[in-house]
Amino acid sequence: MVNDKDIDQMLDRAAKRPDEVDSVRLAAVAASIKGSMRPVRALPAAWVLRLSMALIVAVVAIAGAARVGFLGFEKQSTLERALIFSVLAVLVWLASREFVSQMIPGSRHRVTPGALLAAAIAALLAMFALLFHDYHTTQFVSLGLGCLSTGLLHAAPTALICWLVLRRGFAVNSVAAGLAAGTLGGLAGLAMLEFHCTDFEVLHIMVWHCAVILVSGALGAFVGWALRFLPSRNA
Repeated sequence: MVNDKDIDQMLDRAAKRPDEVDSVRLAAVAASIKGSMRPVRALPAAWVLRLSMALIVAVVAIAGAARVGFLGFEKQSTLERALIFSVLAVLVWLASREFVSQMIPGSRHRVTPGALLAAAIAALLAMFALLFHDYHTTQFVSLGLGCLSTGLLHAAPTALICWLVLRRGFAVNSVAAGLAAGTLGGLAGLAMLEFHCTDFEVLHIMVWHCAVILVSGALGAFVGWALRFLPSRNA
């Protein structure tokens, strides 16, 4: 019959007996860990990233306008230039801050990307209605589609470049991050149009120029949603 003492002795022997593991297998595990685990370079400070996003927007907008001409900027009055580009600068900085926050987990969010997009469009509509008073609609659709496509052609690379700069970040909510990136790109497209477009009809600017931000933001959100279905890099 086994008594308590015998049980204690068996447990002691089992505890002292190490599990034998193949040395070759141990070496393979150590090599795999050593090869796959590398230190990750830290992201720059948040303000540096925000400034980088804003500079990307400015460079794309100015480069695009330089290619086709600053015709709209030359036609604008001093007041129109000051107000339009001051408002755009504020919106670009806010969108840059939100996109960087979306790509750095744990960051503070003062406003959601959806609310930022809505506020940006509302502010731009109010500003354009205040500045321009030509209510004619000459070639409204044909000219408008041209501005929309031109704006989106500048919005897409802007959003892509901004995303690549922050590729070492991690978007907890890819839809929100995509919306923020799309809004940022849309602001670049709209800024380019304000530099170049000479059509100062109110409805043209309010509908087609502002549509660049709306469509770009929606496309960014869709891309962020689609990324959820891609296999993880760590899978």
